[in-house]
Amino acid sequence: SKISQNLGVPRLTVFRSNCHIWVQIIDDKHGKTLVSTSTKTLKLTKGTKTEQAAVVGTAIAKLAITKKLAHIRFDRGSYRYHGRVKALANAAREGGLKF
Repeated sequence: SKISQNLGVPRLTVFRSNCHIWVQIIDDKHGKTLVSTSTKTLKLTKGTKTEQAAVVGTAIAKLAITKKLAHIRFDRGSYRYHGRVKALANAAREGGLKF
């Protein structure tokens, strides 16, 4: 599978609900979550859901860079690369993550 081919590179996963979006960076080799954040932990209530997703993308980028995780893999799961998922990914790239 694709995951077993890239065990050395941490994976940024996205979970999206109707109201919130969660992201975490996982080290699959050790099975540990390295950093995570969401619209709930950031207590975001202002703006559209797409704008909130962009704020979460910027926040995860800052957290990852403080942990020296610049190169990651983006795992969008079963979600299309559109809307909130795309806004999150673009904001994370602008924040300094490379994927």
